[in-house]
Amino acid sequence: MGDLGILVPLAPFLMVVGIVWVKSHARLEAKRIAATAENSAEKAAQYASRIAEMEDRIRVLERIVTDGGYNVASQIEALRDTRRVEAQLEAPAPKERV
Repeated sequence: MGDLGILVPLAPFLMVVGIVWVKSHARLEAKRIAATAENSAEKAAQYASRIAEMEDRIRVLERIVTDGGYNVASQIEALRDTRRVEAQLEAPAPKERV
């Protein structure tokens, strides 16, 4: 009965402390959820913007491919070959040793 005698007068105080702790914990959790939701909304907007940019780029690439621009790779290779030939013509001829 010695332990019970101390707890009975303290019970109302312990209940108040428990209620305050639960309410403050609930408010903190609500703030955390709100912050997470705000960050999620910002990230979703950024992702949507990035997806729109990528869709635009894909449309341009599709237009290049369908408008006959697919030949661009062979034209680039032809330019590279021309540059190699020009570079070889401009290079001084090696001297022969006697």
